[in-house]
Amino acid sequence: MTRRGELRIYLGAAPGVGKTFAMLGEGRRRAGRGTDVVVGVVETHGRARTAEMLDGLEVVPRRTVVHRGTELSEMDVDAVLARHPQVVLVDELAHTNAPGSRNPKRWQDVEELLDAGIHVLSTVNVQHLESLNDVIERITGVRQRETVPDEVVRRAEQVELVDITPEALRRRMAHGNIYRPEKVDAALAHYFRPENLVALRELALLWVADQVDVALQRYRADRRITDVWETRERVVVAVTGGPESETVLRRAARIAQRFGSADLLCVHVLRGDGVAGAPPAALSRLRRLADDVGASFHTVVGDDVPAALLDFARGTNATQLVLGTSRRSRPARLLVEGIGSRVVQDSGTIDVHLVTHGEARRGYRPGRRPGLSRLRVGLGWVLAVVLPGLATAVGAVAGSWFGLSTDVVLVLLAIVIVALVGGLGPALLGAVAGGVLLNFFLTPPRYTFTISERENLVTLVVMVLVAVLVALVVDGAARRAEQAARAGTEAALLASVSRIVLASADPLPRLLERVREAFALGGVALLERVDGRWIRVAGTGPNACDRPEDADVDVEIEPDVHLVGRGRTLPAADRRLLDAIAGQALLALRSQRAAAEAAAARRQAEASALRSSLLSAVGHDLRTPLTSIKTAAGSLRDPDLPLSDADRVDLAATVEESADRLTALVDNLLDSSRLAAGAVQPRLRAVGYDEVVARALTATEGAGRVALELDDVPAHDVLADPGLLERVVANLVGNALHHGGGAPVAVRASAHADRVELRVVDRGPGVPPDAVDRLFAPFQQLGGVGDRNPTAGVGLGLSVARGFTEAMGGTLRAEDTPGGGLTVVVSLPAAHAGVRP
Repeated sequence: MTRRGELRIYLGAAPGVGKTFAMLGEGRRRAGRGTDVVVGVVETHGRARTAEMLDGLEVVPRRTVVHRGTELSEMDVDAVLARHPQVVLVDELAHTNAPGSRNPKRWQDVEELLDAGIHVLSTVNVQHLESLNDVIERITGVRQRETVPDEVVRRAEQVELVDITPEALRRRMAHGNIYRPEKVDAALAHYFRPENLVALRELALLWVADQVDVALQRYRADRRITDVWETRERVVVAVTGGPESETVLRRAARIAQRFGSADLLCVHVLRGDGVAGAPPAALSRLRRLADDVGASFHTVVGDDVPAALLDFARGTNATQLVLGTSRRSRPARLLVEGIGSRVVQDSGTIDVHLVTHGEARRGYRPGRRPGLSRLRVGLGWVLAVVLPGLATAVGAVAGSWFGLSTDVVLVLLAIVIVALVGGLGPALLGAVAGGVLLNFFLTPPRYTFTISERENLVTLVVMVLVAVLVALVVDGAARRAEQAARAGTEAALLASVSRIVLASADPLPRLLERVREAFALGGVALLERVDGRWIRVAGTGPNACDRPEDADVDVEIEPDVHLVGRGRTLPAADRRLLDAIAGQALLALRSQRAAAEAAAARRQAEASALRSSLLSAVGHDLRTPLTSIKTAAGSLRDPDLPLSDADRVDLAATVEESADRLTALVDNLLDSSRLAAGAVQPRLRAVGYDEVVARALTATEGAGRVALELDDVPAHDVLADPGLLERVVANLVGNALHHGGGAPVAVRASAHADRVELRVVDRGPGVPPDAVDRLFAPFQQLGGVGDRNPTAGVGLGLSVARGFTEAMGGTLRAEDTPGGGLTVVVSLPAAHAGVRP
């Protein structure tokens, strides 16, 4: 396999900065080192110094293209491919080729050269980049008609910026080194104004800097480098979705502005432990504010919020991290360390800014962690009161048989049961209650809270510890069981969603309905932003919304594609699952559109094939009879040509036969158009095959070779339109005579239940099995001799016959003739008993 060539692009801010000169200089250096270098196309624009750089380089002659009477020269791609040098120089990558060229754009020519393994040096100005086209128009007032996709330039192995100051460029222009003297004043007064050149230069510098940054990120990712490299200021601001988030984001925007062109990234961390996240409406407001201040908005998932923040910051090579001070009260921070403190301790080389705000120290209430159900916890609280008392009562009643150790075991059993049912809280209550009751009623001295022996004290303490440990184990087991059950449910839901996407022809409605049912939402919709307006691509439920701002659930799949729901706010765990399903929704949308585009392309290709077949076939079928008519008529009109009466009769017959062929061709074309437009309205009545076949054969050439076998069904009429059925029979018989190889053709009829069938049997070469399905398609010319048979006709006869048959409620199919040949079967419903009209 040929290795793809490398592309090196010289990028400039404006014409005249020296891109072509730099490219030619590199070409001469490589040629001097012994590399095989040729010039594919270089535009000197009359610049003497640029033309001098061509000396000593092999130039491939250009190809001349004539367009509207004007000769245009373009790069000869075929000649370059045939020459196959190591390096080719191709100027002006965004150039539009002349009509009739190999490719519409020069960058497409370059792609062919690269695919052939040839290295390419090329040039392009920043105003020709597709993504900057509208920006350039606003700056300069000139819209560039020739553009190149940014991705083509980004794929280049090397992009070298050819830079020059605006003052130096204007001096170069004034000296006549760029444009001809008569154009200099106009250029300096318009496109080459100082402010335009400064803006263009900044765009070129920033574009190249972005590509360098992308290359750096790729390098760091490939080598798994997590240390922050302070090559560019990048500010990350963490928001919770709370009331303080807007204040923190605005403060971070001011910090980023101080660094000039620093990137600003806004990140929101979704808890992965099921704790409820911020309301979707609050996040929507933050997204809009992020857009307003020039920040990109990101969402990450993590159980450990400080670690998730720092991982994101390091992953984006951030130098500054901004977050709000803790909303926890001072006593709460003594018990649980705040996020800000953890981030400061673990930030390393990242500078951390803690922003004060009005919500600080107003308290923070985390959501409830998943675990035991409320019913089970409630039952545990009841048992925590009842079971220790019951165990104490049993010990007091049976005190004469049981000792203290038995009483302790009974109370401990009660506490373990409470822990198994209700978890940690009820177990602690049960342990305290059981210890108090055991101490007061069963531990000597009784009916006091005094414990006379140390062993009894140790027993009570151990009992409480056992209760706590058992409760912790139960609580953890219950949480893991719930997580396992949830994981199973999520897996089943994702599997069902995947089946919908893979198996359904139109998966989006079913997928959205599945989401609505699974998450108990009132309505779900997939929204897409087109030209600044949100459009509902698909939706389900009576309560679907049309804007992300109005949704209770908003999942950003892409910046312009959102999955939204209305009805309730989802916890973080459900949002993570919905994020995964949203990806499937995007896949379904793309698959649906790809299928639609493929179907449209297929229809277009079929239409093009039909047009080509029609032009080819109709051209032949028109030329042949017209030539015969013209020749015969010319002979009849020539007074100098001696013709006998027999000759004149033959020539007149030739004119008549050719006119009949033209009439049949026009009839088939008109019938095909009527069928395509759905304009065929048959008038059904009872009619016999015998009379229809007789009328059809009167106008069929070669009818003497047709053998009729219709005597077995003289009384079986069919329900059909006599005129349409006559056309069907005439087309079938004519096709059989034409492709039957000169052998007789049989026409047979037979009755089966409520259907009457007519068979047209020939003994020709037949049709291959794989071509049977195409036999009744328009413009097919099979007949055993191939699609390019010059005498096969236009190929509409069988297509029209099937169309008419199906319009009358019948069927038309093809079968192999035993012993060789083709049998075409017309099956129509039998008419009810009655008198034939």
